[in-house]
Amino acid sequence: MTTLWPEEVRLTGEGLVLREWVEDDVAFMPGLFDNPAVARFTPLPSPFDEVAAKAHYAKSVARRAEGNGVRLAITADGGEPLGEVVLFLKEDAAELGYAVGPAHRGQDLAARSLRVLTTHALDLGLGPLQLKIDAENAASAAVARRVGYALTDAPPEPKVEKGLEISLLTWEYAG
Repeated sequence: MTTLWPEEVRLTGEGLVLREWVEDDVAFMPGLFDNPAVARFTPLPSPFDEVAAKAHYAKSVARRAEGNGVRLAITADGGEPLGEVVLFLKEDAAELGYAVGPAHRGQDLAARSLRVLTTHALDLGLGPLQLKIDAENAASAAVARRVGYALTDAPPEPKVEKGLEISLLTWEYAG
């Protein structure tokens, strides 16, 4: 399959380095993703333990190999991961997402990394760029607004995630 991405994806900007996950990062993942906010507002498994971390890494490698998306670790300098941003190619759009570990919140990492990934997606000619945000996730909606995404008039997408009924709203990059 033809892919949009070079052999290694490493994006820099906003004081961050976004890089692909490596196997050594598995040890950091539970500290980033095993918390109530990630459990509530993302499709990541909960609890997020070492087994979940290994599966998440394997999914990242598989999706990359399929050529239909990348998961990038958010880092300050290319080292320890602080969270994750994702870019998945859908039939009619490119979907982005983000999660930041609880110890690293309050540094504007989600908005900064989303801006870098949005710029990259635009440079690749992708569009429309969309976010799917739980209607109750005010923090994520605030990030989307700061980066230039706007809530669309698309009907809410009902979904059952981990036994909880949620309503996903579609946000689109407005520039």
